[in-house]
Amino acid sequence: MKVNVLDAKNRLSELIRAAQAGEDVIIANRGEPVARLMPIAAPRGAAVGSAEALLRWIETTPQPDWVRRNAKEIDADIENERGAWD
Repeated sequence: MKVNVLDAKNRLSELIRAAQAGEDVIIANRGEPVARLMPIAAPRGAAVGSAEALLRWIETTPQPDWVRRNAKEIDADIENERGAWD
């Protein structure tokens, strides 16, 4: 994807997500390419968005206590939410 400087300024978050997903993001000034956005670290062995990549991220990224639940707790929360709709 190629965008001009003004568009890059207005859409920076979107462009960063695109670069993290592996898309080639080029920033141009008056049509002349001047910069490229790319992730700092390439995925190690797993395709971006794959289950393997997601599991690796979960294992290596500290999670807050409220996120850490076992399967039984998650099932109970799902049932509680479903019951709330009745």
